Amino acid sequence: MKNEARIDKWLWAARIFKTRTLAAAACKKGQVSLGGNQLKPSRMVRVGDIIDVKKPPITYSFRILQAIEHRVGAKLIPEILENITSPEQYELLEMSKISGFVDRARGTGRPTKKERRALDDFKEDVPVFFGDFDFDLDDDE
Repeated sequence: MKNEARIDKWLWAARIFKTRTLAAAACKKGQVSLGGNQLKPSRMVRVGDIIDVKKPPITYSFRILQAIEHRVGAKLIPEILENITSPEQYELLEMSKISGFVDRARGTGRPTKKERRALDDFKEDVPVFFGDFDFDLDDDE
């Protein structure tokens, strides 16, 4: 058993990211840290290290139990890592699920289904006048 492994390979092997490319990209973006320091994809991690992985809207924390570089079955994951993410982070995740999709700034882009229906209702409420109107405002003629 190896004592250390590359962080991008470990993140992929531990099934935190679907592909190694995504794991390396997360490292390059600064979403993976060890003790508050951002990690490069080539950084070697050891057994016992605690890493933080930012996957918006929460930050997961994992303790490395085995330094592996080859993907393992999902049933073996408890032997590879220990999830020590705080309950507050999971509450934050639940709150974001409840609040729904709020990433789009109001008034930008296409309207949502709810906004479109509100626009349609507004248009239907506007009275349409038909008939002849005299727009001449002079009364002395």
